[in-house]
Amino acid sequence: MTDLRIIYMGTPEFAVPSLQKLVENGFNVVAVITAPDKPKGRGQKLATSPVKDYAVSQNIPVLQPTNLKSPEFIEELRSYKANLQIVVAFRMLPEVVWDMPEIGTFNLHASLLPQYRGAAPINWAIINGEKETGVTTFFLKHEIDTGNIIFQEKEPIEEDDNVGDLYKRLMAKGANLVLKTVKAIQQGDYPQLPQDESGEIKHAPKIFKETCEIDWKKSSEEVYNFIRGLSPYPAAWTTINGVQFKIYDTEKLDFAVAGENPGDYSTDNKTYLHIQTGGKALAIKELQMQGKKRMKIEDFLRGNSL
Repeated sequence: MTDLRIIYMGTPEFAVPSLQKLVENGFNVVAVITAPDKPKGRGQKLATSPVKDYAVSQNIPVLQPTNLKSPEFIEELRSYKANLQIVVAFRMLPEVVWDMPEIGTFNLHASLLPQYRGAAPINWAIINGEKETGVTTFFLKHEIDTGNIIFQEKEPIEEDDNVGDLYKRLMAKGANLVLKTVKAIQQGDYPQLPQDESGEIKHAPKIFKETCEIDWKKSSEEVYNFIRGLSPYPAAWTTINGVQFKIYDTEKLDFAVAGENPGDYSTDNKTYLHIQTGGKALAIKELQMQGKKRMKIEDFLRGNSL
């Protein structure tokens, strides 16, 4: 049985449950690396990352380097004499960092690798209409998200899941997988399977605002998946009568808006807004007009007409 000294690297909420599982199961997390504090909100007060907040609550030393290659940071990292590093939702690491511990550095990725390598795997799996995805732990090597797989676990994607729903389930499933992986490494008995790249590999590139504009010429199924794959964040958007709207929730209809072109709409200005796609129409259930708050369609139409 290996005596583990673990360094944990992560920043957002997604990375907290994995760290919590390790701490609650008595693993020796000697330090946590997370993003520097950032000014936030109107007062520009410095905000700490969710991972930092949890580490501080557990009295775990926290390092917040701005430069992961700086000699000072590398020296400090070495001083902890870790033999395993774990990465969950952190930035790309230079080789000098990931290659440091004797056992290696493993990462939790929110897809079934080699599918959906990249920054936004949960979004793209839904956008592409997948019926399942999952979580993978794998050892880091040079090319991003390509290292040998330790464990994988599948998770079904339901017809009405949005990215927020799936994120929560994968966050919990991922934490259990990190724990399983660390226990196997501690026992010295764990698989390291090369990724099978023989089939078509789908990618999950970073999502930008322009990526999120709805193309109404696509089929109703594609537009429906696109909207839920970006809901609640960063949110798909469209322009209606020159005003920008974020669209959070829709329902597929089994009819078209009479004889209209993609992007045309019909509404009674009371209870419904139907928008035409390249196939049938979609009913808009929840939206947010620029500069206003997010609302159900009935509430929006009560105070606004289109």
